[in-house]
Amino acid sequence: MPYVILVAVVLAINVLPAFAPPTWSVLVYARLRWHVDPVALVGLGAVAAASGRWLLAHGARHVRDHFSARYRANLGELAARLTARRAGVAALAALFVVSPLPSAQLFCAAGFVELPIAPLSGAFLLGRLVTYSIYVTTAVLVENQLGDSLTRVWSSPWWIAGQVLLVAALAALPLIPWGPRARRRGPGA
Repeated sequence: MPYVILVAVVLAINVLPAFAPPTWSVLVYARLRWHVDPVALVGLGAVAAASGRWLLAHGARHVRDHFSARYRANLGELAARLTARRAGVAALAALFVVSPLPSAQLFCAAGFVELPIAPLSGAFLLGRLVTYSIYVTTAVLVENQLGDSLTRVWSSPWWIAGQVLLVAALAALPLIPWGPRARRRGPGA
């Protein structure tokens, strides 16, 4: 039963665009509270997290339809820029594997600009298998010292401010001119 609850919780928090606890902290809590198998914990957690982010990106894609035609065209220009070169696509996938940024905003942006979500979700899954393994292993090693730390992080004004700033940056994405005129203008133009 703990595994079913775990998958449901991880999936739910990864569908949220902001203000959800980091998935690794939920996995660490599950390991410390229920003493579940760490391999199953990491595997199920990574799959549930990637599935939640996939759903989030598709949800953002549907919200995109409510933007004006001008904003949608502008986001199309951004997508064209990001996927124009093979190196750009590889860098984008790498960003989803190891990004220090909260992934919710990255997946919302991917949905807004209509990037291919499945490969990004796959890259995210691979990256999370590694990072969740590190977090769960570390939690087992320092089991008695994590409880108060997690509460302090989630209630920190810095964490809350960071979430607000990232949501604001995401909201500003369609306002940035990504079209051909923006390309002609250089830094001093």
